Amino acid sequence: MLKGQSDLTEGPLIKKIILFTIPVVLTGVLQLLFNAADLIVVGRWCGSISVAAVGACGSVINLLVNLFIGLSVGAGVTVAHGLGADRDEDVHKTIHTAVPASIICGGVLTIIGVSCARPILELMATPEDVIGLSAVYMRIYFCGMIPSTLYNFGAAILRAAGDTKSPLYYLTAAGILNVTLNVLFVLVFKMDVAGVALATALSQTVSAVLILRALMKRTDCCKLELKKLKIYKRQLLRIVQIGFPAGIQGALFSISNVIIQSSVNSFGAVVMSGNAAAQNIEGFVYTSMNSVSQTALNFTGQNHGAGKIDRIRKIMLICLGLVFVTGTVLGNSAYLLGDHLLSIYITDSDEAVKYGLIRLAFICLPYFLCGLMDVATGLLRGIGYSVMPMIITVAGVCVFRIAWIYTVFRMPQFHSLQSLYISYAISWSLTFLTEIVVFNVILKKMKEKNSAFPHADQPAVKR
Repeated sequence: MLKGQSDLTEGPLIKKIILFTIPVVLTGVLQLLFNAADLIVVGRWCGSISVAAVGACGSVINLLVNLFIGLSVGAGVTVAHGLGADRDEDVHKTIHTAVPASIICGGVLTIIGVSCARPILELMATPEDVIGLSAVYMRIYFCGMIPSTLYNFGAAILRAAGDTKSPLYYLTAAGILNVTLNVLFVLVFKMDVAGVALATALSQTVSAVLILRALMKRTDCCKLELKKLKIYKRQLLRIVQIGFPAGIQGALFSISNVIIQSSVNSFGAVVMSGNAAAQNIEGFVYTSMNSVSQTALNFTGQNHGAGKIDRIRKIMLICLGLVFVTGTVLGNSAYLLGDHLLSIYITDSDEAVKYGLIRLAFICLPYFLCGLMDVATGLLRGIGYSVMPMIITVAGVCVFRIAWIYTVFRMPQFHSLQSLYISYAISWSLTFLTEIVVFNVILKKMKEKNSAFPHADQPAVKR
């Protein structure tokens, strides 16, 4: 490996996986802390209606953003495969294709988010006392989409090269700015939800500038040179081949959450407020587990490029064990401390806190199942299979949850928050079991092919 790269194909796996994962976890947790600052600031100084307004936007934002951010997964996997096989020219072209692609994605998201905010919220049956503030928040938030996609693509490239610390540093700087601007815009300028949305957009711009600067300062094949930016057809097709199904999967995954959010909205603003606060708390558990999924993807990607099938199986076992422990410990802790944590967000409604606790009980306690599912998805993408996990997730999560809402949830005896939330754990279990069986079947076939044709499709010899 050249200077600036981290070789994930050699050395002790457990130590490397943990060292790789910790900065990714911290990056995700920091990002959520800064997002939580939005809710905390509006909750303490603007009230529970403003919390509901911000929370109502979450599933919609994820729906639109995931469709395009999935392409950053494609960029990261393509870079990881190239690094593992020592195809420096391919890596160079992938990076210089990914950056302009991210700008285009961000521009499209901005247009959609700004122009369609209120119609989408109306389709979700957002209450009248919330929808005005929600629309303002969404429009301003989506003005920062180009910097957001640039950061996500850049961070995926750095992680594929084994650098998980730089995104952490840059997010820390941007997050501190975000919190500072939150306080300034809400407390001093009295901007309510518009203030926290503007703070987020400005801080995302800072993180994008820092990530681009890091890529431009590299000395290896991952170095970004602005004058060489160009969309290369073969690299773009590879990014889309892996990333588009990942984006579709994320978007369809979010559609089920949008429908669930619409069902939550039907219970009124107080329930929406408790639900939004609980979602933010459980986000800390999810991002910690999802960091293990990113680790699995990048380790599997480089080792797949290097043709090391047996090492991939060890990566699978270590990452599944790690995410099980992480999800169990953090999920139970979030529930047990739920009263105190929810009170940080909500100060004017004990009833909203009560509803938040209901969500934490049904989501956080079995949350390790979601982590297992995400790791299985990362493993499949790491070996170049992106359509397969998309199909499985669409069936196991999206179709199942939508069917649940329009059948079981509509029955009078099951029309409750508890019945709505239990669909999460069932869908995670079904999806994980299917994905892990498929992954092991594919891995077995890959090993048999390598044994039968030891020199077929082998990557370049490692330097």
